[in-house]
Amino acid sequence: MGMNVGNASGDEDGDVMVDINTTPLIDVMLVLLIMFIITIPIQTHAVKMNMPVPNNAPPPPKPPEIVRIDVDFDGTIGWNGEIIQAGDRGAVEQRLMAIAAMADQPEVHLRPNKLVTYKHVAMIMATAQRLGVTKIGIVGNEQFL
Repeated sequence: MGMNVGNASGDEDGDVMVDINTTPLIDVMLVLLIMFIITIPIQTHAVKMNMPVPNNAPPPPKPPEIVRIDVDFDGTIGWNGEIIQAGDRGAVEQRLMAIAAMADQPEVHLRPNKLVTYKHVAMIMATAQRLGVTKIGIVGNEQFL
């Protein structure tokens, strides 16, 4: 391997060197690489969770009472398995009024059939809201998927 030191013919014209000096570029690249390595945050594989604060309150003395209201496809209402005639708003209203009058209201689980019209379910929910039943929820939503 040889090195090109000058002109072979011997003229000393002062030929211009056309090679790029890459040493400063490499220095700048290395400095930037080190800066990126330092400033990138280290990946942590931790999951942050907000855990409940322990308290010394005693557990509830008994599980909450549950009233299950089933609404069949034709509007027939079942109250804890007992059939109430379809459209008998008075009987449903009396039972919901008794629940609303309790100091510790039971949970009301409303389970409509997939084929029931909305007016039957809306009647029960509106009556419960009007009478002051606060613990009411619709269950069995997996049938609508």
